[in-house]
Amino acid sequence: MDNPLLHLVFGGRVKDPQGVDFVDTKSLHIVGVFPSYAEALKAWQEVSRKTIDEAEIKYVIVHLHRLLEPDLNAEA
Repeated sequence: MDNPLLHLVFGGRVKDPQGVDFVDTKSLHIVGVFPSYAEALKAWQEVSRKTIDEAEIKYVIVHLHRLLEPDLNAEA
């Protein structure tokens, strides 16, 4: 079986809705770590919909596999 491509989904209040400068990193909402982009996207959509009316709340997907194995990204 192939190694999962891990993705982290988290969010919180940002200073500017167009950026990712979080106001309080101690209060970030960690949604979870997911073994595929598709699963991370589904989780991101679920939590983002709950805060759709709050422009200062933002959720993101981080490609952990790219951070853990940067050499593999250079080959792709």
